[in-house]
Amino acid sequence: MTRAQRHVEIAGGGLAGLTVATALAQRGWSVRVHERGRELREIGAGIFMWENAVRVLTQIGAADAALARAELVDNWRLYDERGRLLQDDWMKDGKTRLFTLLRTDLHRALADAARDAGVEVVTQSVVVGASPEGRLLLDTGEALQADLIVGADGVGSPVRGSLGLDLAVRDLQDGCGRHLVSRLPGDPVGSTLEYWNQGRRVGIVPVTPDQVYIYLCCPAKDLVGREKPVNVASWTASFPHLADLFTRIPDVSRWASFADVQCHRWVKDRVALVGDAASAMAPNLGQAACLAMTNGYALASVLEDYPDVPAGLLAWETRQRPVTDATQRYSRLYGKVGTRWPGPMTDVRSALVWMAGRSRRWQSRVNVAAHEGAELVSSR
Repeated sequence: MTRAQRHVEIAGGGLAGLTVATALAQRGWSVRVHERGRELREIGAGIFMWENAVRVLTQIGAADAALARAELVDNWRLYDERGRLLQDDWMKDGKTRLFTLLRTDLHRALADAARDAGVEVVTQSVVVGASPEGRLLLDTGEALQADLIVGADGVGSPVRGSLGLDLAVRDLQDGCGRHLVSRLPGDPVGSTLEYWNQGRRVGIVPVTPDQVYIYLCCPAKDLVGREKPVNVASWTASFPHLADLFTRIPDVSRWASFADVQCHRWVKDRVALVGDAASAMAPNLGQAACLAMTNGYALASVLEDYPDVPAGLLAWETRQRPVTDATQRYSRLYGKVGTRWPGPMTDVRSALVWMAGRSRRWQSRVNVAAHEGAELVSSR
């Protein structure tokens, strides 16, 4: 069987699944994506696209569509409960681009790129597992044979569970509400703002010329902070200068918890895990989706050099996993510092965060995905 005839079955039509599907199809693979919903769709509000993901979008021809309405961000500012500026160039070094955009714009661009590449998408197709030798198992009892199986099926991945690759799947005991509001003249331009007070965090992120993405993060035990609709009085008490912002949030809201997934391996024979199925992390650094796309693209590019799929998958994991594991650790640390730091010691927290921001070495380590991840994309 020639490389051009190789076939892949992919579980999941989200950002990771569509990226790897497109990249493989553009390299001559026959590709089928299984989406459990009635249609390809993305939920959520805004999303961060760092340099590594921007390069992936460019490589697969989806950058223009995905970034057409996006905001190019020059700085990411962080303030504490006393209104002190702790960071004014958070993880920005002048070399890495950061765009903020709607998740729906990104997903639509990836779906269009996949269809243009010849990817077959099957909706209302429920995957229940996979076998190491290359069979995707459906709830209908079908077992679809392929040269490669990709599990891009989220935090609760049936593919991962069926292969026994779970090491730890944890609820991080914090989360956030995500909201879109109309953009007003006083809203930030070319920058994102984040405010901390005790365990609460508020982010203000322009994502289109007409919309701003707002995230309200808090510990799971903060039941008032989690209320739906948003408890405007409570959040205003924590951040009085943002009162007008909170009143602009729609009554319909959803608080979602953050999860963390660790695997023994990302691969088993002819099966690979990508995205949340392999390495879900809190979105604290804006890299969860970026790494899902980077790793998905890298999977396709590495397999170009390997006629033997299992050997190629092992090489891919060895190449990609260190950056992802490091980013996951730093994201976990950011959540502990920003959301679960002891209340009486917030001045100590501010001092530590301020000092960390002065260290270019530390900043580079925290944002290793945007630097090394981008280089890995460009090296292919």
